[in-house]
Amino acid sequence: MDSPLKFQEQSKGFSFESVFDKQAGFPKEFLWPDLVSAQQELSEPPVDLEGFFKGDDEATKQAANIIKDACLSHGFFQVINHGVDPDIIRDAENYMDHFFMLPAPEKLKARRKPGSLCGYSGAHADRYASKLPWKETLSFRYHENSSDPVVLDFFKSILGKDFEETGMIYQKYCEAMMDLSFAILELLAISLGVDRKIYRKFFEDGYSILRCNLYPPCQEPGNTLGTGPHCDSNSITILHQDQVGGLEIFTDSVWQTIPPLKGALIINIGDTFTALSNGKYKSCLHRAMVNKHEQRKSLAFFLSPREDKVVRPPQELVCSAGKRMYPDFTWLNLSRFVQNHYRADDNTLQSFINWSQSVNT
Repeated sequence: MDSPLKFQEQSKGFSFESVFDKQAGFPKEFLWPDLVSAQQELSEPPVDLEGFFKGDDEATKQAANIIKDACLSHGFFQVINHGVDPDIIRDAENYMDHFFMLPAPEKLKARRKPGSLCGYSGAHADRYASKLPWKETLSFRYHENSSDPVVLDFFKSILGKDFEETGMIYQKYCEAMMDLSFAILELLAISLGVDRKIYRKFFEDGYSILRCNLYPPCQEPGNTLGTGPHCDSNSITILHQDQVGGLEIFTDSVWQTIPPLKGALIINIGDTFTALSNGKYKSCLHRAMVNKHEQRKSLAFFLSPREDKVVRPPQELVCSAGKRMYPDFTWLNLSRFVQNHYRADDNTLQSFINWSQSVNT
């Protein structure tokens, strides 16, 4: 039986509560007017990483060429034979229930603080009043800059020892995503014709975020979105989606669906990497739909550089273009802009640049 959502204010924030009826009409806070449906399914070859990992030059070149075509067109591709243990992915998806099935007051113990990237959020209602996304999220930071298991520590400190095993699952998942990120960064460099290690070195001391997304069933899925249209502001995103489906990207002037490909992981180019490629590679405009009968889960690993590092493209890309497409900036400033001043859309990067220039004049 469908469970429409009741959005309920709590003494310490907001949370989703499931109810079976007695909700008069569709909640206006979640309404996305004039939604245009996807016109077709995106049909492009996945990137097979097996040859790259084996050091096969021809296979590496082929993988880089597929990536280049995708990033010049829309900033989206899928990878197979990526080396991530399927058991780690399965556990990470399954263990989402350990948190999202908690009673609302327990989830609110992990409530995201204003301006923070980490914690629990119900429909981002702490930030917005309209066009709310039909989802719950739990986000936490990952980095390799200390000997402490930062993800495990997050779960233990916020949710207690009962979540120690959950914390270990996500610690391992983040470690696997970081390893895969380095491979993707190397292939991106090859595809751009720059030093193959240049991006890998830039991100070695980075701070990334893992976000667990839960999209509950919705009785009127044509009225709302699980995630609104936007480009990610970070560098690259590695997404695992379950078999329910709902991801769509905007390319060739239409929305196109991305059916789940079993065993594959999805890569999105974000705004920060657009700047690192001197505007050559597109940041992927995407959205998430909701399902009338089934909940949907996804895991998004947002790779970002260390907050104080200056985002600047390799000189070769500047020379080939004849100019810098974006001025220097730090990830910290872009992140703060999105958290405090701007709702991410398809023009976030340019809006940030304009805002930065206005406050510095």
